[in-house]
Amino acid sequence: MPYSENIARLQPSATIAVSSLAKRLRAEGRDIVDLSAGEPDFDTPEFIVDAAIDGLRRGRTRYTPAPGLPELRRAIAESLAEWSGRDVDWEGVVVSAGAKQSLFNACFSLFGPGDEVLIVAPYWTSYPQIVALTRAEPVFVAGDVANGFKADPDRLEAARTPRTRGLILCSPCNPTGAVYSRDELDAVARWAERHGVCVVADEIYRSIYYGAEGGRAPSILDLDEDALSRWVLIDGASKAFAMTGWRIGFSYTATDLARKISALQSHTTSNAATPSQVAALAAFAGGARTAEAVAGMVDAFRRRRNAVTGWMRERLPGVDFVEPGGAFYLFFRVDGFFDAERPDSSAFCSWLIETAGVATVPGVAFGDDRYARMSFAAADETLDRGIERMAEAVRSLSAASGAPTS
Repeated sequence: MPYSENIARLQPSATIAVSSLAKRLRAEGRDIVDLSAGEPDFDTPEFIVDAAIDGLRRGRTRYTPAPGLPELRRAIAESLAEWSGRDVDWEGVVVSAGAKQSLFNACFSLFGPGDEVLIVAPYWTSYPQIVALTRAEPVFVAGDVANGFKADPDRLEAARTPRTRGLILCSPCNPTGAVYSRDELDAVARWAERHGVCVVADEIYRSIYYGAEGGRAPSILDLDEDALSRWVLIDGASKAFAMTGWRIGFSYTATDLARKISALQSHTTSNAATPSQVAALAAFAGGARTAEAVAGMVDAFRRRRNAVTGWMRERLPGVDFVEPGGAFYLFFRVDGFFDAERPDSSAFCSWLIETAGVATVPGVAFGDDRYARMSFAAADETLDRGIERMAEAVRSLSAASGAPTS
């Protein structure tokens, strides 16, 4: 059957594929330590679940306006205004079925054939696929390894052409956990403003931050308003509130672009699921209850981050990794273990799950074949067991080759 050119270059999500493989092997009776999943392992806070159940019982199951419940959009705007200290127009908020749809909406509304969109590598696996679906061209910008793979204006300028229309920037970053400082964001924003480049800022992990206690990662909303006039902020309920399956994301941008995004969504999915929006309203308007729930989860992630990095240094001392400043991933280097049987990150990760029962995601999915990604959104005992299994597997490789283990 012939297929549309719209999907000619489309590839399935590598992260979902690995997670699905881990689930299948576990269902077959294999003892699998799954460190591939990109979602919190916590349950959604009870007060959020209760709000959804109450909404269902009160008949909140009908259509909402395409951009979302007005009260949810206002609550999101108030939340953004509270921590940023800027005026936030709730009509610039569009609620979607997850941040992935928000990203697609923004890119589809902004870019098209003939355009180029810069993507800092390593990158979340869906960015280039989303850009390709718009018929624009993804252009990869290698980040600075010495600075957590972050990009600066010099690297961006080296990749810019007269066709460059956009830049997708993720901070805290999936897969590296790197976080752009306010000064770094300001430099990138002012470069983009000079060249008429629209910044799509994926800040879905903003609340999962290991800097100041109780703080959050720097945001484009922290910048002076004259630093950048063309931007779209992407965020949602999935990561901070442990609501991945509820599928609630949002974009915030200028109201004229928000109307275009809303119109696009009205012809694709229409509104996000109404019960999920009711739950998200409880989260975004939850005040102290929400803050306490998020702080508790971030404290656990911080403890796990510290444990995982310590175990990696102790048990796999020859393996380099990016020190995570946010999110819940460790991006670690595996090309030192490549050989004729394991020539790339995909082969290495396949070998690791088959021989050691540990599921990780190959770095090639994120644009750097030298690395792999593990998630530390898992119980402490699971992380301990997974890293010990990896260390044993690597020691077996080193013993077989006669190479030193560290």
